[in-house]
Amino acid sequence: MTHPEFLPIQWKSSHLELLDQRILPGKKEFLKITTVEETILAIREMAVRGAPAIAITGVFGLTLGAKSRVGVASAKEIDFLLTSVLESRPTAVNLSYAIREAKNRIQGITDWSLIANSWESYGNEMVQLDLAANKALGENGVSLFSKDQSEFHIITHCNTGALATAGHGTALGVIRSLRDSGKKVIVYADETRPFLQGSRLTAFEMMEEGIECYIITDGMSGWLMNHRKIDAVLVGCDRVAANGDTANKIGTYNLGIVAKEHGVPFYVCATKDSFDLNLKTGDEIPIEMRKESEVTQFDFLKTEDGNFLFPEGKTSPIGARALNPSFDVTKAHLIKNFITEFGCFGPDEISVRLKTV
Repeated sequence: MTHPEFLPIQWKSSHLELLDQRILPGKKEFLKITTVEETILAIREMAVRGAPAIAITGVFGLTLGAKSRVGVASAKEIDFLLTSVLESRPTAVNLSYAIREAKNRIQGITDWSLIANSWESYGNEMVQLDLAANKALGENGVSLFSKDQSEFHIITHCNTGALATAGHGTALGVIRSLRDSGKKVIVYADETRPFLQGSRLTAFEMMEEGIECYIITDGMSGWLMNHRKIDAVLVGCDRVAANGDTANKIGTYNLGIVAKEHGVPFYVCATKDSFDLNLKTGDEIPIEMRKESEVTQFDFLKTEDGNFLFPEGKTSPIGARALNPSFDVTKAHLIKNFITEFGCFGPDEISVRLKTV
Protein backbone atom coordinates (compact mmCIF):
# COMPACT_ATOMS: atom_id res chain seq x y z
CA MET A 1 0.00 0.00 0.00
CA THR A 2 2.06 2.88 -1.27
CA HIS A 3 -0.73 5.12 -2.54
CA PRO A 4 -0.78 8.36 -0.48
CA GLU A 5 -4.41 7.73 0.45
CA PHE A 6 -3.30 4.78 2.59
CA LEU A 7 0.01 5.94 4.02
CA PRO A 8 -0.87 6.23 7.72
CA ILE A 9 1.57 9.05 8.57
CA GLN A 10 1.82 12.15 6.40
CA TRP A 11 3.91 15.13 7.49
CA LYS A 12 2.75 18.45 6.03
CA SER A 13 5.41 20.84 7.44
CA SER A 14 2.94 22.78 9.60
CA HIS A 15 0.94 19.78 10.83
CA LEU A 16 0.75 16.00 10.87
CA GLU A 17 -1.98 13.93 9.24
CA LEU A 18 -2.73 10.49 10.69
CA LEU A 19 -5.06 7.93 9.15
CA ASP A 20 -7.51 7.35 12.01
CA GLN A 21 -7.28 3.59 12.53
CA ARG A 22 -10.03 3.57 15.16
CA ILE A 23 -12.71 3.98 12.49
CA LEU A 24 -11.31 1.70 9.79
CA PRO A 25 -12.58 -0.01 7.73
CA GLY A 26 -15.84 1.94 7.84
CA LYS A 27 -14.23 5.29 7.08
CA LYS A 28 -10.91 6.44 5.67
CA GLU A 29 -10.35 9.72 7.45
CA PHE A 30 -7.19 11.59 8.42
CA LEU A 31 -6.79 13.41 11.70
CA LYS A 32 -5.15 16.80 11.43
CA ILE A 33 -2.67 16.98 14.31
CA THR A 34 -1.35 20.44 15.12
CA THR A 35 0.08 20.12 18.67
CA VAL A 36 2.20 17.74 20.68
CA GLU A 37 -0.74 17.24 23.06
CA GLU A 38 -2.92 16.06 20.16
CA THR A 39 -0.11 13.75 19.09
CA ILE A 40 0.12 12.14 22.53
CA LEU A 41 -3.66 11.66 22.63
CA ALA A 42 -3.66 10.06 19.16
CA ILE A 43 -0.99 7.58 20.30
CA ARG A 44 -2.70 6.78 23.62
CA GLU A 45 -6.13 6.36 22.01
CA MET A 46 -4.66 4.19 19.23
CA ALA A 47 -5.64 6.42 16.34
CA VAL A 48 -2.11 5.46 15.29
CA ARG A 49 -0.59 2.15 16.41
CA GLY A 50 2.21 -0.23 15.58
CA ALA A 51 5.66 0.24 17.09
CA PRO A 52 7.39 1.85 14.06
CA ALA A 53 4.43 4.15 13.34
CA ILE A 54 4.24 5.24 16.99
CA ALA A 55 7.95 6.15 17.00
CA ILE A 56 7.70 8.20 13.81
CA THR A 57 4.55 9.92 15.03
CA GLY A 58 6.24 10.69 18.34
CA VAL A 59 9.11 12.50 16.64
CA PHE A 60 6.76 14.58 14.52
CA GLY A 61 4.86 15.34 17.73
CA LEU A 62 8.10 16.65 19.23
CA THR A 63 8.52 18.76 16.12
CA LEU A 64 5.08 20.30 16.61
CA GLY A 65 5.90 20.96 20.24
CA ALA A 66 9.11 22.73 19.31
CA LYS A 67 7.42 24.72 16.53
CA SER A 68 4.89 26.07 19.03
CA ARG A 69 7.66 27.55 21.17
CA VAL A 70 9.91 30.55 20.59
CA GLY A 71 13.15 31.84 22.00
CA VAL A 72 15.68 29.92 24.05
CA ALA A 73 14.88 26.39 25.21
CA SER A 74 15.83 25.37 28.72
CA ALA A 75 16.98 21.84 29.53
CA LYS A 76 13.93 21.46 31.76
CA GLU A 77 11.53 22.39 28.95
CA ILE A 78 13.19 20.00 26.50
CA ASP A 79 13.17 17.10 28.98
CA PHE A 80 9.50 17.71 29.79
CA LEU A 81 8.61 17.56 26.09
CA LEU A 82 10.65 14.41 25.50
CA THR A 83 9.25 12.65 28.58
CA SER A 84 5.65 13.54 27.75
CA VAL A 85 5.89 11.85 24.36
CA LEU A 86 7.90 8.90 25.70
CA GLU A 87 5.23 8.06 28.26
CA SER A 88 2.39 7.93 25.73
CA ARG A 89 2.86 4.15 25.29
CA PRO A 90 5.54 2.25 27.27
CA THR A 91 5.94 -1.23 25.75
CA ALA A 92 7.24 -0.58 22.23
CA VAL A 93 11.00 0.03 22.37
CA ASN A 94 11.02 1.91 19.05
CA LEU A 95 9.58 5.01 20.71
CA SER A 96 12.22 5.10 23.46
CA TYR A 97 14.99 4.73 20.87
CA ALA A 98 13.50 7.56 18.82
CA ILE A 99 13.22 9.86 21.84
CA ARG A 100 16.81 9.12 22.82
CA GLU A 101 18.05 9.89 19.31
CA ALA A 102 15.92 13.05 19.16
CA LYS A 103 17.64 14.25 22.33
CA ASN A 104 21.09 13.40 20.96
CA ARG A 105 20.45 15.37 17.78
CA ILE A 106 19.92 18.64 19.59
CA GLN A 107 22.91 18.54 21.94
CA GLY A 108 24.18 22.10 22.27
CA ILE A 109 21.17 23.62 20.46
CA THR A 110 18.97 25.97 22.51
CA ASP A 111 16.97 27.83 19.87
CA TRP A 112 13.47 26.33 19.53
CA SER A 113 13.31 26.94 15.77
CA LEU A 114 16.57 25.07 15.22
CA ILE A 115 15.39 22.25 17.48
CA ALA A 116 12.18 22.01 15.44
CA ASN A 117 14.18 21.85 12.21
CA SER A 118 16.38 19.08 13.61
CA TRP A 119 13.45 16.97 14.73
CA GLU A 120 11.54 17.55 11.48
CA SER A 121 14.53 16.29 9.50
CA TYR A 122 14.84 13.30 11.81
CA GLY A 123 11.15 12.42 11.39
CA ASN A 124 11.38 12.52 7.60
CA GLU A 125 14.56 10.43 7.77
CA MET A 126 12.76 7.85 9.93
CA VAL A 127 10.00 7.48 7.35
CA GLN A 128 12.46 6.71 4.57
CA LEU A 129 14.57 4.38 6.71
CA ASP A 130 11.51 2.45 7.89
CA LEU A 131 10.22 1.99 4.35
CA ALA A 132 13.60 0.72 3.19
CA ALA A 133 13.95 -1.59 6.21
CA ASN A 134 10.48 -3.07 5.70
CA LYS A 135 11.13 -3.81 2.04
CA ALA A 136 14.48 -5.44 2.85
CA LEU A 137 12.83 -7.43 5.65
CA GLY A 138 10.14 -8.59 3.24
CA GLU A 139 12.70 -9.82 0.73
CA ASN A 140 14.66 -11.64 3.43
CA GLY A 141 11.48 -13.32 4.63
CA VAL A 142 10.77 -14.71 1.16
CA SER A 143 14.02 -16.72 1.41
CA LEU A 144 12.51 -18.86 4.20
CA PHE A 145 9.77 -20.18 1.93
CA SER A 146 10.36 -22.97 -0.59
CA LYS A 147 10.96 -21.84 -4.16
CA ASP A 148 9.37 -25.08 -5.38
CA GLN A 149 6.04 -24.43 -3.65
CA SER A 150 3.49 -22.26 -5.43
CA GLU A 151 0.97 -21.65 -2.63
CA PHE A 152 1.37 -20.80 1.04
CA HIS A 153 -1.13 -20.68 3.91
CA ILE A 154 -0.04 -18.21 6.59
CA ILE A 155 -1.52 -17.14 9.94
CA THR A 156 -0.76 -13.62 11.12
CA HIS A 157 -1.75 -11.87 14.33
CA CYS A 158 -2.88 -8.28 14.97
CA ASN A 159 -1.88 -5.84 12.20
CA THR A 160 1.69 -5.57 10.97
CA GLY A 161 1.27 -3.91 7.60
CA ALA A 162 1.50 -0.48 6.07
CA LEU A 163 -0.89 0.81 8.72
CA ALA A 164 1.54 -0.09 11.53
CA THR A 165 4.65 1.32 9.85
CA ALA A 166 5.70 4.00 7.39
CA GLY A 167 4.49 1.67 4.64
CA HIS A 168 4.79 -1.92 3.30
CA GLY A 169 4.86 -3.47 6.77
CA THR A 170 6.78 -6.18 8.61
CA ALA A 171 4.87 -9.50 8.77
CA LEU A 172 2.42 -8.30 6.14
CA GLY A 173 5.43 -6.93 4.29
CA VAL A 174 6.77 -10.49 3.98
CA ILE A 175 3.37 -11.57 2.70
CA ARG A 176 3.36 -8.74 0.13
CA SER A 177 6.89 -9.64 -0.98
CA LEU A 178 5.98 -13.32 -1.19
CA ARG A 179 3.01 -12.44 -3.41
CA ASP A 180 5.19 -10.15 -5.52
CA SER A 181 7.61 -13.03 -6.07
CA GLY A 182 4.84 -14.87 -7.92
CA LYS A 183 3.50 -17.05 -5.10
CA LYS A 184 -0.14 -17.40 -4.13
CA VAL A 185 -0.66 -16.53 -0.48
CA ILE A 186 -3.74 -17.33 1.61
CA VAL A 187 -3.78 -15.30 4.81
CA TYR A 188 -5.64 -16.14 8.03
CA ALA A 189 -6.01 -12.91 9.98
CA ASP A 190 -6.04 -13.87 13.65
CA GLU A 191 -8.46 -11.61 15.50
CA THR A 192 -7.22 -9.53 18.39
CA ARG A 193 -9.47 -8.20 21.13
CA PRO A 194 -10.29 -5.60 22.15
CA PHE A 195 -9.51 -3.39 19.12
CA LEU A 196 -10.17 -6.10 16.50
CA GLN A 197 -7.08 -5.30 14.43
CA GLY A 198 -7.33 -8.61 12.59
CA SER A 199 -10.71 -7.98 11.03
CA ARG A 200 -10.66 -4.20 10.88
CA LEU A 201 -7.09 -3.61 9.71
CA THR A 202 -5.32 -6.74 8.43
CA ALA A 203 -8.32 -7.91 6.41
CA PHE A 204 -8.71 -4.34 5.12
CA GLU A 205 -5.10 -4.24 3.93
CA MET A 206 -5.30 -7.67 2.32
CA MET A 207 -8.47 -6.77 0.45
CA GLU A 208 -6.84 -3.56 -0.79
CA GLU A 209 -3.95 -5.72 -2.05
CA GLY A 210 -6.17 -8.39 -3.58
CA ILE A 211 -4.64 -11.10 -1.36
CA GLU A 212 -6.99 -13.91 -0.32
CA CYS A 213 -7.73 -13.55 3.40
CA TYR A 214 -9.92 -15.24 6.00
CA ILE A 215 -10.63 -13.74 9.42
CA ILE A 216 -10.37 -16.14 12.35
CA THR A 217 -10.93 -15.43 16.02
CA ASP A 218 -7.94 -15.71 18.34
CA GLY A 219 -9.27 -19.03 19.61
CA MET A 220 -9.43 -20.73 16.19
CA SER A 221 -5.74 -21.24 15.42
CA GLY A 222 -5.64 -24.75 16.94
CA TRP A 223 -8.65 -25.86 14.91
CA LEU A 224 -7.13 -24.36 11.77
CA MET A 225 -3.80 -26.12 12.22
CA ASN A 226 -5.64 -29.39 12.76
CA HIS A 227 -7.79 -29.06 9.65
CA ARG A 228 -5.62 -27.22 7.13
CA LYS A 229 -1.94 -27.27 6.27
CA ILE A 230 -0.48 -24.07 7.67
CA ASP A 231 2.96 -23.25 6.31
CA ALA A 232 3.96 -20.57 8.80
CA VAL A 233 2.92 -18.09 11.44
CA LEU A 234 4.17 -14.55 10.80
CA VAL A 235 3.89 -11.92 13.53
CA GLY A 236 5.42 -8.54 14.30
CA CYS A 237 6.75 -7.36 17.63
CA ASP A 238 7.06 -4.37 19.94
CA ARG A 239 10.17 -5.34 21.88
CA VAL A 240 12.64 -8.23 21.83
CA ALA A 241 14.83 -9.00 24.85
CA ALA A 242 18.45 -10.17 24.51
CA ASN A 243 17.49 -13.84 24.90
CA GLY A 244 14.80 -13.64 22.18
CA ASP A 245 11.72 -13.36 24.39
CA THR A 246 9.34 -11.17 22.39
CA ALA A 247 6.55 -8.80 23.39
CA ASN A 248 3.72 -8.46 20.89
CA LYS A 249 -0.03 -7.92 20.82
CA ILE A 250 -1.86 -9.98 23.46
CA GLY A 251 -2.58 -13.48 22.16
CA THR A 252 0.74 -13.93 20.35
CA TYR A 253 2.08 -16.18 23.13
CA ASN A 254 -0.95 -18.48 22.81
CA LEU A 255 -0.42 -18.66 19.05
CA GLY A 256 3.25 -19.52 19.56
CA ILE A 257 2.33 -22.45 21.84
CA VAL A 258 -0.22 -23.80 19.37
CA ALA A 259 2.23 -23.47 16.48
CA LYS A 260 4.90 -25.35 18.43
CA GLU A 261 2.45 -28.16 19.20
CA HIS A 262 1.61 -28.54 15.51
CA GLY A 263 5.13 -28.19 14.15
CA VAL A 264 4.33 -24.93 12.33
CA PRO A 265 7.31 -22.55 12.02
CA PHE A 266 6.77 -19.37 14.04
CA TYR A 267 8.52 -16.32 12.62
CA VAL A 268 8.86 -12.91 14.28
CA CYS A 269 9.34 -9.98 11.93
CA ALA A 270 11.41 -7.24 13.54
CA THR A 271 13.41 -4.25 12.40
CA LYS A 272 16.64 -3.40 14.20
CA ASP A 273 14.99 -0.93 16.56
CA SER A 274 12.73 -3.66 18.00
CA PHE A 275 15.65 -5.32 19.80
CA ASP A 276 16.47 -4.21 23.33
CA LEU A 277 19.69 -5.84 24.49
CA ASN A 278 19.48 -3.94 27.78
CA LEU A 279 16.82 -6.44 28.86
CA LYS A 280 18.05 -9.97 29.53
CA THR A 281 14.67 -11.70 29.31
CA GLY A 282 11.05 -10.95 28.54
CA ASP A 283 10.29 -10.74 32.27
CA GLU A 284 11.84 -7.26 32.19
CA ILE A 285 9.66 -5.94 29.36
CA PRO A 286 7.09 -3.42 30.65
CA ILE A 287 3.56 -4.50 29.74
CA GLU A 288 1.01 -1.77 29.13
CA MET A 289 -2.26 -2.22 31.04
CA ARG A 290 -5.09 -0.40 29.33
CA LYS A 291 -8.61 0.65 30.34
CA GLU A 292 -11.09 -2.04 31.41
CA SER A 293 -13.77 -0.34 29.34
CA GLU A 294 -11.99 -1.34 26.12
CA VAL A 295 -12.88 -4.95 26.95
CA THR A 296 -16.34 -4.45 28.45
CA GLN A 297 -17.79 -2.25 25.72
CA PHE A 298 -17.50 -1.54 22.02
CA ASP A 299 -17.89 2.18 21.58
CA PHE A 300 -17.80 1.80 17.81
CA LEU A 301 -20.85 -0.52 17.68
CA LYS A 302 -23.52 2.01 16.78
CA THR A 303 -26.65 2.04 14.64
CA GLU A 304 -27.03 4.29 11.61
CA ASP A 305 -28.74 6.96 13.71
CA GLY A 306 -25.72 7.13 16.04
CA ASN A 307 -27.18 5.20 18.97
CA PHE A 308 -25.24 2.40 20.66
CA LEU A 309 -26.16 -1.08 19.50
CA PHE A 310 -25.91 -2.14 23.14
CA PRO A 311 -26.85 0.06 26.12
CA GLU A 312 -24.03 2.62 26.48
CA GLY A 313 -21.98 0.47 24.11
CA LYS A 314 -21.57 -2.28 26.71
CA THR A 315 -21.24 -5.93 25.65
CA SER A 316 -20.90 -7.21 29.23
CA PRO A 317 -22.97 -6.87 32.40
CA ILE A 318 -22.83 -3.43 33.98
CA GLY A 319 -20.25 -3.56 36.75
CA ALA A 320 -18.32 -6.51 35.29
CA ARG A 321 -14.54 -6.23 35.72
CA ALA A 322 -11.94 -6.89 33.03
CA LEU A 323 -8.20 -7.31 32.62
CA ASN A 324 -6.68 -5.58 29.63
CA PRO A 325 -2.94 -6.20 29.17
CA SER A 326 -2.14 -4.91 25.69
CA PHE A 327 0.80 -7.28 25.12
CA ASP A 328 2.15 -10.65 26.16
CA VAL A 329 5.62 -12.17 25.88
CA THR A 330 6.32 -15.14 23.62
CA LYS A 331 9.19 -17.26 24.94
CA ALA A 332 12.25 -17.55 22.76
CA HIS A 333 12.07 -21.34 22.45
CA LEU A 334 8.80 -20.99 20.55
CA ILE A 335 10.38 -18.78 17.87
CA LYS A 336 12.06 -20.46 14.89
CA ASN A 337 13.52 -17.34 13.30
CA PHE A 338 13.57 -13.58 13.45
CA ILE A 339 13.11 -11.98 10.05
CA THR A 340 14.89 -8.63 9.89
CA GLU A 341 16.20 -6.15 7.33
CA PHE A 342 19.70 -7.54 7.98
CA GLY A 343 18.89 -11.25 7.68
CA CYS A 344 17.06 -14.18 9.23
CA PHE A 345 18.38 -15.92 12.35
CA GLY A 346 17.38 -17.80 15.50
CA PRO A 347 17.00 -16.33 18.99
CA ASP A 348 20.46 -17.57 20.03
CA GLU A 349 22.11 -15.40 17.36
CA ILE A 350 20.62 -12.05 18.35
CA SER A 351 23.57 -10.48 20.13
CA VAL A 352 26.05 -11.56 17.44
CA ARG A 353 23.89 -10.34 14.56
CA LEU A 354 23.16 -6.98 16.15
CA LYS A 355 26.87 -6.27 16.59
CA THR A 356 27.23 -6.30 12.80
CA VAL A 357 24.57 -3.63 12.07
